[in-house]
Amino acid sequence: MPEFSQETLPQAQAALCAALAQWQTGDVPDNARLPPSVAFGLSCALADTDETPSERQSPEWQASRLATLTLTSGSSGLPKAVALAFSAHIASAQGVIELMAFTAQDSWLLSLPLFLVSGQGIVWRWLTAGARLVLRSAQPLEHALQDCSYASLVPTQLWRLLAQGSLPDSLRTVLLGGAAIPLELTQQAEARGIRCWCGYGMTEMASTVCAKRADGQAGVGLPLLAREIHVQDGEILLRGDSMAAGYWRDGALLPLTDSDGWFHTRDSGVFQHHEWHVLGRLDNQFFSGGEGIQPENIEALLLAHPKVQQACVVPVADAEFGQRPVAVIDVSPEVSLAAIRDWLTPQLAGFQRPVAYYALPAELHGGGIKIARVQVQTWAEKIYRNGAN
Repeated sequence: MPEFSQETLPQAQAALCAALAQWQTGDVPDNARLPPSVAFGLSCALADTDETPSERQSPEWQASRLATLTLTSGSSGLPKAVALAFSAHIASAQGVIELMAFTAQDSWLLSLPLFLVSGQGIVWRWLTAGARLVLRSAQPLEHALQDCSYASLVPTQLWRLLAQGSLPDSLRTVLLGGAAIPLELTQQAEARGIRCWCGYGMTEMASTVCAKRADGQAGVGLPLLAREIHVQDGEILLRGDSMAAGYWRDGALLPLTDSDGWFHTRDSGVFQHHEWHVLGRLDNQFFSGGEGIQPENIEALLLAHPKVQQACVVPVADAEFGQRPVAVIDVSPEVSLAAIRDWLTPQLAGFQRPVAYYALPAELHGGGIKIARVQVQTWAEKIYRNGAN
């Protein structure tokens, strides 16, 4: 089930009420079959009918039936409810299983929440491979990983495990995501016998689209089984068997592709050095004195520093240049922000250099999953206006 914010919950409640009315009357549109997760809830709501459980007929298996509704991150506007069929989840799982050699003898820790498609991906890989799923949500990560051979982690989690020296002997493979991946991190992990993978994916494609062994280079590898990538006017377009059926809204499915079946991601990308490179969100680019700045480029450099665990570069208003970049980072306490500034400055063009560096506050860490860029920008704008440089 997705995690609802205060803004999206009323809309979800209204949709559920409408779905309940359709379920009771049998007036469900042909193009809007209810996902089993919703249908299960509605079945519970109608449990006081005269039908006994044995009299109620179980639905026939159909791979094309909708399986889940998952909210996108909502980085621009309200989140959308992405409707994914069983077939899309299975296709996504098969691509990762084939690349990473996940077998029935392996176990994968359910380390990510199920309201994220990356968390759901773990479940579908387990089901598809016939392997073992490990659920230990109430335990510290180093304990939860005991007897697990695979895990999905963000770089910060792996950094902390390495620093604590608490990696279990069973852990052999880690799929990293959620942020740029420093070379030193993967080198340390590989030296401990842990294969590190990285990739590129999104909710509309049921999780991972491209993946490769993490090598410290900026590329994300090649498309997995039954996925296609195309670039048009600098924008990444995707299609494949793992694509969502559409966006669920007001009891119906809305299309998410163009007339040729391509999904327009709003990500900027290019194919070079025999692999795909994701340059950043087209929506994140801003201009300073007429020069375009892609914040992800600066963030990647910051994350190459061994003491920087998270980084977010956002624009703040400036009377002379229109906008200027500031860097908000999670850095080890033994290193000062000034030291990071002095280390980064020679690597950047003048217009790219952040005008201020701030320590990432605890409330914006994102729970170790992903930094909310809009929230960081709002916070940084306030601090910058108040002159706290």
